[in-house]
Amino acid sequence: MTDRILNIADVVARQLCAGCGACASIDPDRIEMFDSLEHGRRPRYRGTCREASGDREALQVCPGVELEHQPDAGEGEPITGLLPGWGRVLEVWEGHAADEAIRFAGSSGGAATAIALACIERGGMHGVLHVKARPDAPLLNHTVLSTTRAELMEATGSRYAPASPCDGLHMIEQAPAPCVFIGKPCDVAAVAKTRALRPALDRRTGLTIAIFCAGTPTTRATLRLIEHLGVADPADVVSLRYRGNGWPGDTTVTIRTADGLETRSLAYSTAWGDILSTDRQWRCQVCPDHTGEFADIALGDPWYRSVHPGDKGSSLIIVRTERGRRVLRTALDGGYLHIRRVEPRCLPASQPALLRARGAVWGRLLACRMLGIPVPRYHGFPMFRFWISKLSFMAKVRSIVGTIRRIFTRGLASRISIEPCIDALKPQRSPPLSFTGHPTTSAELHNRRAA
Repeated sequence: MTDRILNIADVVARQLCAGCGACASIDPDRIEMFDSLEHGRRPRYRGTCREASGDREALQVCPGVELEHQPDAGEGEPITGLLPGWGRVLEVWEGHAADEAIRFAGSSGGAATAIALACIERGGMHGVLHVKARPDAPLLNHTVLSTTRAELMEATGSRYAPASPCDGLHMIEQAPAPCVFIGKPCDVAAVAKTRALRPALDRRTGLTIAIFCAGTPTTRATLRLIEHLGVADPADVVSLRYRGNGWPGDTTVTIRTADGLETRSLAYSTAWGDILSTDRQWRCQVCPDHTGEFADIALGDPWYRSVHPGDKGSSLIIVRTERGRRVLRTALDGGYLHIRRVEPRCLPASQPALLRARGAVWGRLLACRMLGIPVPRYHGFPMFRFWISKLSFMAKVRSIVGTIRRIFTRGLASRISIEPCIDALKPQRSPPLSFTGHPTTSAELHNRRAA
């Protein structure tokens, strides 16, 4: 176990929480999730509960404490050349949903939605556990179990905001048939850890799908995004779509005005590259898995080739397990997908920066350990070799020296406390806060601003 991480409160206080919600799922009587403007989705103890000594199982499922690849886990022969940097990969495909509406709405070809729909309509599965925008607070996310095409369509498109899909794992356990789980790589890793403790969840998890992830922006980043689009009051937001409706699609926000509804848009590359990606939680900066190495199927954009204006969406599909291979075949045979097999090299070519990122993680972990800062423990994730081979001399220095600087600027050397909501628009330093709080809604953001 990570040094000095003795309970879930420690995980949060030392900024190691990924916000997945697995701890709240495995111990719902004691732990629940809330929204923090500066840090994302975070767990808290319910009511008057202050006894943290009962967090043993919660820590066991926490991806912020430890992640481990079993050397001989999984069936099938993985592609040897991809194994060190990309985990177990059995097949690499590119394609898109056969349904044009799903393809258009999806972030990159709608393959995740198409596969999930095939599982429901052809694979005998009950539903899909994933996230969508909260109807009462569209800047935030919540976990839902979708069982129909219409419900899946309501949740298409990436949500570049904090989400805790694992806080709904009880819905899979209680389902009458197996279900699909869709989440970020850390979410899928948490599902794998939770399944090891919960036989009912293991039996009812029919498929796990991971979406490639470059880190989770905080809610504060989303507020900066809508402010860039000229939205003065977050309570006016009716809907926010980060991408999709084209490939990669624009970021669009719909707001209420005195004259009715108005939609404003921004190029996705600007929204992500200039705004959202600049404010990500610390746990993402020390994550070695951006491509869903614990999933049955992982999906991302096929950036190995150029994207031209007007191109329709396409997905890079990574099959990691035999179960993933069977499900993909079901979706293909059922006419849900149009896909073609591509060379394994298309995976690293689509994500050329990720091996450098993995190498930089080794330097960041080293810097933290040198100064006694708690970090996650990783087993079976080669990192040092990429620090040596993929980073320039200056990049190696930055991975260590830059982290030492972050230790002080981000408060990593001490415990922090978190509140659910602070002023929605004014960038400011948080006052001393507590581990407890209440859920955040659009109305609360509005009231904070008015105050």
